[in-house]
Amino acid sequence: MPKFIIERNFAEKLVLTADDTAGIQRINDDEEVRWIVSFLSADQRKSYCLYEAQDAAAIKRAANRAGVPADVIVSVDEFDPAIFA
Repeated sequence: MPKFIIERNFAEKLVLTADDTAGIQRINDDEEVRWIVSFLSADQRKSYCLYEAQDAAAIKRAANRAGVPADVIVSVDEFDPAIFA
C-alpha cells in the first residue's frame, strides 16, 4: 500500500480528545486510509502524519470529511538507514 506524509497547518493549537481521534478513525476506515503515526510541532500548530492509502485523493477526502487540513500530501518510500552502515 502506498505511503504518504501529510503536512497539516492549524490556526490554533491542536487539541484532540479520544472522541476526536475515534471520529477521525471512523472516517479513515470509510475512506480506506490508515493513520500510522503523527508528529506535532512544539507550538502544536503543525503536524506531520504518515498514512497508507491507495492515493492522495483518498487522504484528501478523509481530511475534508474530518474537518482537518491536509495542506501538503507527498508520496514517500520507506528505507532503513541501517543498510548504509
